[in-house]
Amino acid sequence: MAEYETILTEKKGDVLVITLNRPDRLNAASLQMAEDLCAALYDLQGARAVLITGAGRAFCSGADLQARGGASAVSGGDASHRALMNHYNPALSQIMRLDVPVVTAVNGAAAGVGCSIGLAGDFVLAGKSAYFLQAFVNIGLVPDGGSTWLLTRALGKPRATRMMMLGERIGAEQAEGWGLIYKAVDDVALMDEALALATRLAGGPTVALSAMRRNILTALDGSFEQVLRAEAEGQRLAGGTQDAREGGLAFLEKRKPVFKGA
Repeated sequence: MAEYETILTEKKGDVLVITLNRPDRLNAASLQMAEDLCAALYDLQGARAVLITGAGRAFCSGADLQARGGASAVSGGDASHRALMNHYNPALSQIMRLDVPVVTAVNGAAAGVGCSIGLAGDFVLAGKSAYFLQAFVNIGLVPDGGSTWLLTRALGKPRATRMMMLGERIGAEQAEGWGLIYKAVDDVALMDEALALATRLAGGPTVALSAMRRNILTALDGSFEQVLRAEAEGQRLAGGTQDAREGGLAFLEKRKPVFKGA
């Protein structure tokens, strides 16, 4: 597999595990990390699910002010705009438009753009010591990396406003209670549970799961009629796969289906 400067990648069965790997900086997201993440998500090595986590004590503490171009990422103005448009936003967009499910395992802090990366998964698991933070208000800036979209749709306006305008830490168990994440788990069980879930998804009908990802995004912003059309198109694509045929046979034969991802 390809080697990267700021992340680690490993195939575990049909799951691509991506580890943000700057533990000495609490995995602060440099521009290089954004580039590495985007590249790794482009080259999935045949994986049928992705798991993203962080090395050491944190998931991602936000943009790195000390790395190349890092100050520009949070300094506002034209420099911030360039950093977002050319580096961070492409990485977040890549996560959202993947054709395979994404699980994130949030350990420790998920702050700033790290909060965005953590919440971009289809399933977000967090260790009970983890927390989510939008601290931009404390330095006179606005949330970025898609956080406004992610938080508002997951939480609704009042709680999203609370997180962004008050800059409060939201712990994993509170995040689960709010519906912000899928599940809060004991820290020691985080990676085992996240990998088990990613492996389960990787064993599912990949084309159908991909269509579900697209349809969910359509449902968040589109009309009822747009969703109806998207579902019909997804059904057309999924219905022509070997997995759909296998699913039908398994149902008739009263056995568990074995999906191949095609």
